[in-house]
Amino acid sequence: MAGDMKVLNALDSAKTQWYHFTAIIIAGMGFFTDAYDLFCISLVTKLLGRIYYHVDGSSKPGSLPPNVSAAVNGVAFCGTLAGQLFFGWLGDKMGRKKVYGMTLMLMCLCSIASGLSFGREPKTVMATLCFFRFWLGFGIGGDYPLSATIMSEYANKKTRGAFIAAVFAMQGFGILAGGIFAIIISAAFEASFKAPAYQVDPLGSTVPQADYVWRIILMVGSLPALLTYYWRMKMQTARYTALVAKNVKQATADME
Repeated sequence: MAGDMKVLNALDSAKTQWYHFTAIIIAGMGFFTDAYDLFCISLVTKLLGRIYYHVDGSSKPGSLPPNVSAAVNGVAFCGTLAGQLFFGWLGDKMGRKKVYGMTLMLMCLCSIASGLSFGREPKTVMATLCFFRFWLGFGIGGDYPLSATIMSEYANKKTRGAFIAAVFAMQGFGILAGGIFAIIISAAFEASFKAPAYQVDPLGSTVPQADYVWRIILMVGSLPALLTYYWRMKMQTARYTALVAKNVKQATADME
């Protein structure tokens, strides 16, 4: 017990150093990716409706039916709730770092798989998209409590609140990045593949290449997490090691 307290006191009184800011970036990229993956779907729903739900003779471009739109936009949040409960519990059982890697790989794989949603019929494409979006949300749900917990374990007593706030603030940057990237990729495709207005040529106004736009936007969500994978696996959680794993010697070595 005395050893535990020494470790905790050392962490609480440690001076703010470069590794604290590194931890903010690594944990913050989790929140950045979470926000991008969760909210980028709202940027492509109109395009999905235009591609897969075109109605010949309609005066307006196709749009997702209300039930399909609700499923596509909301299924990831259902997965997030389940993921928070499951991975929060698993993180306490197996350790933060191991589970951190699991959630990261699940997010990356499902983000890529969402963009590769297969099928020829609209129902098939939407069903596979919802399937992968649910498991993407499941991974995101695990990343939320783990990123916040790991940051709190790294921080000292003086700056803990500010550091955790900085990590959570990365969500806003993730949403902003999603909007900016969607504008850039849409502008690039519009410049490369000219199409007439819907009123002039309803069918020709949506070029076949438009199907790549939403897929690229969804798949790019895997990049921020992949770029920090190595550093995430190198992070040490001395508080967990000392208090839960009861390995004060290893916790001391991790701090060094």
